[in-house]
Amino acid sequence: MDLSIIIVSYNVKEKLNNNLQALFKSRGNFSFEVFVVDNNSQDGSAEMVEKNFPQVKLIKNEDNLGFSRANNIAIKQSRGDFILLLNPDMQVFAETLEKSLNFAKNNSQAIVSSCKLVDEKNNIIRHVRRFPKFFDQLMIILKIPHVFPKILDKYLVSNFNYDQSQKVDSVRGSFFVINKNKFKELNGQDLPLLDERYFVWFEEVDFCKQIYQLGGEVWYNSQAECLDYVGQSFSLLKRKKAQKLFRDSMLKYFKKWQPRWQYFLLKIFWLIGMFFTLLFSRDRK
Repeated sequence: MDLSIIIVSYNVKEKLNNNLQALFKSRGNFSFEVFVVDNNSQDGSAEMVEKNFPQVKLIKNEDNLGFSRANNIAIKQSRGDFILLLNPDMQVFAETLEKSLNFAKNNSQAIVSSCKLVDEKNNIIRHVRRFPKFFDQLMIILKIPHVFPKILDKYLVSNFNYDQSQKVDSVRGSFFVINKNKFKELNGQDLPLLDERYFVWFEEVDFCKQIYQLGGEVWYNSQAECLDYVGQSFSLLKRKKAQKLFRDSMLKYFKKWQPRWQYFLLKIFWLIGMFFTLLFSRDRK
């Protein structure tokens, strides 16, 4: 088996349906399997998959287990030499899979790779990031980029050339190709599992960081394209809950990878930021 495609889905039935239709229209001389891991959707997503796509390996979770845990369930069952973690609100083009797979096969140093992501108007989605550092994450917490947007140019790699394939720090987790066999060579035959401490957000950055710690590389592949509806699967989260999940994941990342003082200071600034946000929202009432 060449490729195992894993889609973790939560209440995005129509986007998931379009995603799967596009996958099975893919062209190319390769074999692939598709897993849909449903995180207890209430919109009939699992029933739609059972009815319309019997060839899909459907895993129905009784609770919303988050992104990392749900992906890991399917990764443990995957048979492909390569794994593609694909968000449900994505839509591949006819040659996306073939071009992505060929790139990964021909660039064995790329333990992780991603492709050019475009929105519905064919605009490039600038998804390459440098690894998070204390300063840029502090600016995000304090919402400084709302006033001075260029302050994050280095972190967001604002001058990145998306027409050129190249080594990068990290890529968006919505289209995330893993060379399973090369990872196992680097990591002593262990499967490429995501860190389950992250419910959502930062898990792909964490994985990319791990790749470099093991001596591998992460690459951006300009040769393939995929349509990305830019987080519509996350839009169902209420703002307060989304901010809490983002905060928790950021802090877990810094606790794991950075000096302890950075973790503690960011934790304090999150509390300060939340206090002023609450105070400001009350004043506006």
